[in-house]
Amino acid sequence: MGILSSEPATGSGMSVVDLPKPVMTGGRPLMEALLLRRSAREFSPQPLAYQMMSNLLWAAYGVNRPERKGRTAPSAVNAQEIDIYVVLPGGAYCYEPFSHSLQRIVPEDIRSTTGCQDFVDSAPVNLVYTADYKRMPLVPVGKRESYSSAAAGSIAQNVYLFCASEGLQTVLRAWISRAPLKASLALRKEQQVLFSQSLGYPPMGDSSI
Repeated sequence: MGILSSEPATGSGMSVVDLPKPVMTGGRPLMEALLLRRSAREFSPQPLAYQMMSNLLWAAYGVNRPERKGRTAPSAVNAQEIDIYVVLPGGAYCYEPFSHSLQRIVPEDIRSTTGCQDFVDSAPVNLVYTADYKRMPLVPVGKRESYSSAAAGSIAQNVYLFCASEGLQTVLRAWISRAPLKASLALRKEQQVLFSQSLGYPPMGDSSI
């Protein structure tokens, strides 16, 4: 199980990462990506290059209609309540879709707090999906969790399809100790942890993708 603790950061640990412009062409066709879509729990320690990270995050929940602030995944009443935290060996970052950048939130390696399975400690990337209920005033309180979970699920499926298209592996996870993770990310009271998603390249010798 994850050890629910932080470690010294490794890597560059920059406070702001301006991601390169996403490449919106290439990859496998949609139907082939759907055929290859699957969950996997073993990953190579190889880090993702910034271009791959850029493409991944844009596919997940980037801005695809700037004039309307439209995104690549749906959101009820356009609340856009989901935030993606990118947990790396060099620290934890919040993805800012409109500047297409990563803003460092935590300078330590907190990958082990993102779930309760051993592989989260060493997966090169763990995404954490959170919902900010403060952005949902038009949604009844009793429906905010289900609405935001549906939105996060749409984002996670975008990640699955991107990974299938680009030869990466991923798994969506709900087995999380949410209170420690919320504390590690210094989330506000109105922000709730929904899911985590681990991803990376297949381990050496894995030819399943």
